[in-house]
Amino acid sequence: MMLGELDAANGFLHKAIRLAHQSHNNNAIIYTYSLMANLAFVQGELDNAEKLFKAAMSFMLSGGTPQDDNAVIEMSLKLASIYATQNKNELAEHGFQFCTDSLEAKIEKQKDLPPDAVSAEEERKDTRLLLGLSLDARARYLASSRRLTGACRDYHQALQICQEEQGEAHPQTLTLMSDLATVLDLQGKHDEALAQVRKAVELGQTAGHPDQHVLLGNMAGILMHKGEFEESVKLYEEALALAQAAGDAEAVQQFEEGLKELSRRREEKKQSTNEVTSAEQ
Repeated sequence: MMLGELDAANGFLHKAIRLAHQSHNNNAIIYTYSLMANLAFVQGELDNAEKLFKAAMSFMLSGGTPQDDNAVIEMSLKLASIYATQNKNELAEHGFQFCTDSLEAKIEKQKDLPPDAVSAEEERKDTRLLLGLSLDARARYLASSRRLTGACRDYHQALQICQEEQGEAHPQTLTLMSDLATVLDLQGKHDEALAQVRKAVELGQTAGHPDQHVLLGNMAGILMHKGEFEESVKLYEEALALAQAAGDAEAVQQFEEGLKELSRRREEKKQSTNEVTSAEQ
């Protein structure tokens, strides 16, 4: 799987699951089903991934794993994401709500654990990070359906968790800043969006963010929406060069389209200015 040889991996996993069932090894069954589900998820085989995640969860719960165990919630989150992709909105929303409610309740209970216990501290951190992932996933789902107020709320909370647990310059923190900026921009809050993405870009330059071109491209788009065309074109061109160097074909296409949109807007503004000048004369 790490080498990208997914068909070969799938063959070994099918052999593994047969052996696990033959030996009645519950832990091996759960582990192998989880790997198979993740592989199907990555390959876009969502119906198969759903069945495999459900199978793994069934064995976990029947074996006595609590419903609020992080491994169960992580699988529930992936199921919610599958339903979101399939436009099964009721199932998706129920799944996201289950994940966030369960994790928030668990974090509240963990406050009573001894603060000096290393395992307790690690458990708290893992649970908070999983809550951050859940909020991030739900925010993306809400943003895709233009429910921007809810998406903004979830992004803010996910960002706060990531800053506290991973640090302000962590790649995931910077990605969340950029995603939050996108939603603020869609709400017409261009100045607030620009402040968020500019901070992400500056921190990314210092920390060496692996997807700096994505942050720059987002900032270029927000500047374009603000009408700051000169600065926008500079950033789009810088982002495009970095994307080409990184071999990110999707980003290259996105930035080229952004430059075309920018050119169109500049031409419209020029024509509008000329019309006003002619009318005044």
